[in-house]
Amino acid sequence: MKRSLLIAAAVILLVLSGFFGAQLVNPLMAERHTEDASTLAEESVVQTASDISPSIVSIVSYEEQGDFFSKKTVTKSGSGVIIDPSGYIVTNNHVIANAKQIQVSFHDETKKTAKLIGGDARTDLALLKVEAKKLRPADWGDSDKLSVGQDVIAIGNPLGAQFARSVTAGIVSGLNRVLATEEGFVFRLIQTDAAINPGNSGGALANLSGEVIGINTIKISVPGFEGMGFAIPSNQVVEVVNALRKDGRVERPVAGLQVVNELTPELATYYNLPVDFGVAVMPVEGGPSLKAGLKEYDIIRSVNGQPVKSAYDLQNCMFGCKVDDEVTFGVTRLAREPGEKLRDFEFKVRLCSDKID
Repeated sequence: MKRSLLIAAAVILLVLSGFFGAQLVNPLMAERHTEDASTLAEESVVQTASDISPSIVSIVSYEEQGDFFSKKTVTKSGSGVIIDPSGYIVTNNHVIANAKQIQVSFHDETKKTAKLIGGDARTDLALLKVEAKKLRPADWGDSDKLSVGQDVIAIGNPLGAQFARSVTAGIVSGLNRVLATEEGFVFRLIQTDAAINPGNSGGALANLSGEVIGINTIKISVPGFEGMGFAIPSNQVVEVVNALRKDGRVERPVAGLQVVNELTPELATYYNLPVDFGVAVMPVEGGPSLKAGLKEYDIIRSVNGQPVKSAYDLQNCMFGCKVDDEVTFGVTRLAREPGEKLRDFEFKVRLCSDKID
């Protein structure tokens, strides 16, 4: 009997010791697992930076400004990504715009003069070529597979070659962010909180698999706002670069019109308009829309049956077409003179090639 009691007591003691031991050990193990995960993430960033850095270049462009008596040379610095072993490099168009000379510095500190193959202001992308062999191109990822919250790194040359191939880490803060430039170009971009500073333009935004998933292009610099950088999605980069490499330019279909304003429900209420969405436009002199009968301040509400609620929608519909395609605009024309009535109608326009370099 005593022996049975002793055995039972021993079993209870073992169970209790195991229970309390678990309470003591598990938090320590959890902390260790957290540290292991943190270490793995850190190692991924280190490995990714090591893999991509040889494919990042520093770019300095030289532009002449002024007249004969006040001529001066202005320099702009940026970054670029090697896309081909034979010397093709992608960068931002604003880095090399109007440049008389372009110099590229590589990972091994060699420098070469680059030739501009073509630039595209609408996407802020440009393709350069240097005479070289066996350069190390970057691997490219699928930007359509990105997720908000995904870890990324930005690599470039903030403030020029002095800080070449600087690496900053962050996450994908947002996708399909729409930004418009002063020139009227509309961009759909990747937003990241990885630091993007002057000189980073044209550098790589990469995932932790070592793939370039964007080309850094712009940062919002407003007092009180930090961590708002943007990159051009890699899938768009590949499409534009292929066109530049083939033809030296990106040919796009246009209807020959300019956007005057985007109609919103608030704007419609304020002006007591009978329609609450669409894009008010103005036809360009000599363009196909004017020839087809479009008038000033006509409101385009659809293209080939697809609703148009913003300038980006209109631009996106145009880019989905080809030169010489015939498209159908759904239009609302407001009454302009006494006795006129509101008209909803459709008209067809044959698209022509754009002339923007």
